[in-house]
Amino acid sequence: MLLPTSTLYTTADFELEKGGRFEALDIAYETYGILAEDGSNAILLGHGYTSNPHAGDSGGWWEELIGPGRAIDTDRFCVIASNMIGSSYGSTGPAHTDPDTGQVYGLSFPDITTGDMIEAQCRLIDHLGIGQLAAVVGFSYGGYLTFEWGTRHPERMRALAPVATGISGRGDPASVTALIDRFAACPGWNGGDYYANKKDSGVYDVLVDMRVETLTNYGIAKQLEDTVADPDERTRQMRAMATGWAEEFDANSLIALRKAAILYDTKPRAAAIKAPMLYVLSRTDALFPPSLGPETVDYLAGVGVSAEYHALDSAYGHRGPSVDWAKWGPALKAFLEQHG
Repeated sequence: MLLPTSTLYTTADFELEKGGRFEALDIAYETYGILAEDGSNAILLGHGYTSNPHAGDSGGWWEELIGPGRAIDTDRFCVIASNMIGSSYGSTGPAHTDPDTGQVYGLSFPDITTGDMIEAQCRLIDHLGIGQLAAVVGFSYGGYLTFEWGTRHPERMRALAPVATGISGRGDPASVTALIDRFAACPGWNGGDYYANKKDSGVYDVLVDMRVETLTNYGIAKQLEDTVADPDERTRQMRAMATGWAEEFDANSLIALRKAAILYDTKPRAAAIKAPMLYVLSRTDALFPPSLGPETVDYLAGVGVSAEYHALDSAYGHRGPSVDWAKWGPALKAFLEQHG
């Protein structure tokens, strides 16, 4: 689904790293701030695995960090927030129609990589007239893309800021199989073609359950415990978040993006990075634990990359950078003012 706040750009003849091509590829994106005539003030922003490109303005996942005078200052910078290909928010993904068959792709969606995602974004910024980016910034899965940008197109940005993420991916093929098996147990899964009957197929219910699990693991449960006294109200709010997301997201997108994630590894190519980096992790993040910070920065220094590590003191796990934005926003602002 294309969010009402997003814009769609379509490019042609897009070749995929693992074979196959798209005759036409859609890329959804949003912008915040005014792009300079020469495109030199653009910051490319990447979102998380299950998220979307609505990062700024009201309801945006980083609304407190993006705006006039904020850490990502839109009086100075123009933010381009791009939806990943394979995702569920407008960019070409499994819920789109395969022009060769006239049917929804579903599980037959071609295998994509984080490299493909980067090349799609490359076409987008070319279309927008942007040569060198002021910075590439990414949260979680978007942080994967930040590292990818630094290694694949080292001359095209002046700064890099990967947040709550890693230089290499998490999981293995078994995690993809387990994800597919979970959906395949639904009576209406139909080999991935569940779209005509999502609410009654069992897939919707699994998506809701998965979202509650994810939000809990990300730190939302802790945040609600600290801000909402009534346990029943906390449950209601968590359920409302989960059902809203399950109505929008495609199970096949979870699978396609997971397949790409387990192949992601920029560590062998890290020496190619030229831009200075700010690497941010939350001390309670179970997905990307703070132990990754010093070891990653040390590794980068060893291959000639200038990187600084910011340890975020947050009790809210993976969601820490969003919830406790005030604790690290000044460091991001100073970094971007110096290098962007």
